[in-house]
Amino acid sequence: MIKRWFIGTIVLLLLAFTAFAQQPVFKGGQQALTNFLKIKIVYPEYSRQNCISGTIDVAFRLDKDGRVTNAAVQRGLGIDLDDEALRVIKLTSGQWTVPSDYNVTTNLVQPIQFDPEPTRCASVNATNMQAAIDDYKKRQELENAVTNYYINKYKGKADLSKESYILALKKQLGFDDDLINDLLKQANEKLKQGDNDSACTDWNFIHNIGSDKADSFITKYCGSLQ
Repeated sequence: MIKRWFIGTIVLLLLAFTAFAQQPVFKGGQQALTNFLKIKIVYPEYSRQNCISGTIDVAFRLDKDGRVTNAAVQRGLGIDLDDEALRVIKLTSGQWTVPSDYNVTTNLVQPIQFDPEPTRCASVNATNMQAAIDDYKKRQELENAVTNYYINKYKGKADLSKESYILALKKQLGFDDDLINDLLKQANEKLKQGDNDSACTDWNFIHNIGSDKADSFITKYCGSLQ
């Protein structure tokens, strides 16, 4: 009986070790992954200004070479933090060590924690934060009205009689020089990380709200103005 128990225990330990050994590992280990994500996060401008915090869960897969595939937000807030969480997970692509017998259809889930500036945001409570989240979702339609107007204007197809309305919307949304400068800094940080695509997204947004402050960057790094 003791012999059978001993053999059974060994088998279970071997199975547990095998299961553990088959898991991908971020190069440098868990602490290296934590540090990588912390360094790479560029706090999105809306959430930064409104002191929105939270944890975003991103699901993804890894191929045999440790490249990230099928990345998607599994649980988020439906705001700009979701996009940033997805972006930094994609930046880990190629940084994973994947066992030869690993099942590449396995979904991994990584939580990404966002913590706003502690001093400036100390007085913000859950009610304030939820109100800001709700406002973000409501303003998307207004943002689209602004960007669509300028996209059409650049093509010579805009109804110019709506210009005053669009300018009022921009003021309501806070699309001013301060925001544009903050977005330029945000895009620059992404560029330093080698993430040209995300930087181009920020620059094109600036262009599509009627500013030319990002045009030189778009021409240099994104190919052409959109």
